[in-house]
Order: sequence, then C-alpha cells, then structure tokens
Amino acid sequence: MPRSLLAEVPPWSIAVPPAACVLLAVAVGRSPGWALLAVVAGALVAAVLVAVHHAEVIAHRVGEPFGTLVLALAVTIIEVALIGSMMLSGGTTAGSLARDTVFATVMIVGNGVVGLCLLLGAIRHRVLEFQVEGTGQALSVLASLTTLTLVLPALTTTTAGPTYSPAQLAFAGVVSLLLYAVFVFVQTVRHREYFLPVVADGGAGHVPPPSVAAASIGLVLLVVSLVAVVGLAKTLAPSIEAGVRAAQAPQAVVGIAIALLVLLPETVSAVRAAMQNRMQTSLNLALGSALATIGMTIPTVAVLSLALDLPLELGLPAKETAMLALTQLVSAITLAGGRATVLQGAVHLVLFCVFLFLSVVP
Repeated sequence: MPRSLLAEVPPWSIAVPPAACVLLAVAVGRSPGWALLAVVAGALVAAVLVAVHHAEVIAHRVGEPFGTLVLALAVTIIEVALIGSMMLSGGTTAGSLARDTVFATVMIVGNGVVGLCLLLGAIRHRVLEFQVEGTGQALSVLASLTTLTLVLPALTTTTAGPTYSPAQLAFAGVVSLLLYAVFVFVQTVRHREYFLPVVADGGAGHVPPPSVAAASIGLVLLVVSLVAVVGLAKTLAPSIEAGVRAAQAPQAVVGIAIALLVLLPETVSAVRAAMQNRMQTSLNLALGSALATIGMTIPTVAVLSLALDLPLELGLPAKETAMLALTQLVSAITLAGGRATVLQGAVHLVLFCVFLFLSVVP
C-alpha cells in the first residue's frame, strides 16, 4: 500500500475488522467461558469504533447526508439478514421476532440515541440547531410506517390476533418499501439541502477529503466491521439470554440487548456528531436508522412469511402501543422548533429508561 494511502487508512483500522471476523469464526458454535466472553466483548467494542471511523471517512468523501445513509443502510442490511436467518431457524419466538426488533430499534433510537445526543450536545453547546424541514419529514414518515406495521395489525379484523392477512401483509410490505424509497430520494436528491448540518463543525469541513481509494477501502472495511459487530453480538446472545433467565426477566429483554449492541456504531457516530455541534447529522443517523429498519425489515419478513408460510405477529400489545404513541408525540414537540436544549434530551432519556424498566418489569 502506498505511503500516502497508508496515512489515510491507519493500520489499526485495517487490522481490527479481519481480526474480529477471525475471532467470530473461532467463537461460533462454542460455549464460551468467561475469558472468551471478555475477549468477544472487547472485539465487539473495537469493531464498533473501527466501523464508526470508516463511516466518517466515507461521509467526509461523499458528503452529507450520503455518509449517514451509508452507515444506516449497512447496519440495517446486516440486521435484516440476521432477523431473516433467525426466522428461518424457527423457535417459539420467531413469529414475533421482527416486531420486537423493529419496536426496540424505534424506541432505542427515538429516545435513547436522540436523548443522549441532545443532552450531551446541549451540555457542551447550550442550544442545538437543526433543520425542521428535514427532521419533520423524517418524523412524519416514521410515524406513518410505525402505525402501519406495528399498530394496525392489532386492530384489523380480517384475521384473529395481532396479524395481517396475506393480502394486507403484502400491501404493508410494498407500501413500507415504497415510502422509504421516496424518503431516500428526497433526502439525497430532491431536497438534500434540508438534511445538511445547520452549524459547521469547527472547521473540519476544510480538511481535504480522503482519496477515492481510501474511501473504497473504508467501505469494504466498514462492511466487514459491521458483519463482525452483528456476529459478535449474536455470539454474546446466549450468555445474555442466560442472564435474562437467571434474573427472571421477560424474553423481550434479549431482543433489546441485542438491538443495543447492533446499534452501537450508529450511536457512537451520532453522539460524536452532536458533540461537534452537528445535531442534524445526529438526527439523520437516528431517524434514518429507524426508517431503514422498518422500510427494509418489514418487506423482507413479509416475503419470507408469504413464501414459506411462516408465522408473523406484527401488532404491538397495549402497553407498547402507548409507549410508541408517547414517543412520537414527544419527538414531534422536540423537533418542531429547530432548536433543542438539555431539557428535551432529559425527557427523551427518561422515556428510554421507562421503556427499559417496563420491559424488565412489565
């Protein structure tokens, strides 16, 4: 590798992704002891940090909001593949896996990630600014998709229970994918200016962008890092599940823990952007991740369910529906003015804590 390219792509950012994948290959199918679990957890953290690094390199090369979109799509594609494989493997919770994962993702990013970014960013910069035109459109799409996929299935009467009929499921899958595609077109082409940061990040934009070769290598290493992140998170899942059983907590806590691990790269990247006074970038990551999860997960599981006659429960119970509605209401109020302080961050984090508490103590 040429010396100039080596300066753009540090050796540690090249070494960590394949090393994490090698560790993943060693750990798959084994019952790891505490020592191996500690190594797996350390490799997971390292892979997350490297994924964030490469995502930021790509973002600097292609510009916003393409950079945040690359990270959101990469994580979501791998997450969808993981959900699909777990559905195909069956199990007592396979029918509600997609619903629980999508709901957990929406609550984590809508309250946890957004709240943390608002709180930490506002502590440093007092008042954070973002574009209502962009965040408002993203939130309207998110509210529509969550209602269509997580609320209406529990209210329809064609089938019993929190399910869609085959025709309803096919319609929901097509509409979800179509609406998400329209959002991506608006975000990246039609009204890209609505999703650009309001405040420049301290002159970082004057740093020369990385070369095409460095960005290309970064894209490959980003994908490898994210594969390692999801795989290592899945490797830790049995230990997490054992801990949940020992604590006599509900099974849904396992899905929340895995979702928290999978969303680590986006969370770290979003918080770093907020600390640099680029709240619009943080919101692009958070809301974009939730939208990508619904827009790509629901069509995928709909195809699997219809093609292979797999059970699929999408409708949320009453408690979760109330939490989802409250999150959407508070998010609309938070994002309505284009400015936010520590108070809004605290409110979202409190809702996130309520979500976690009620998941453990339903």
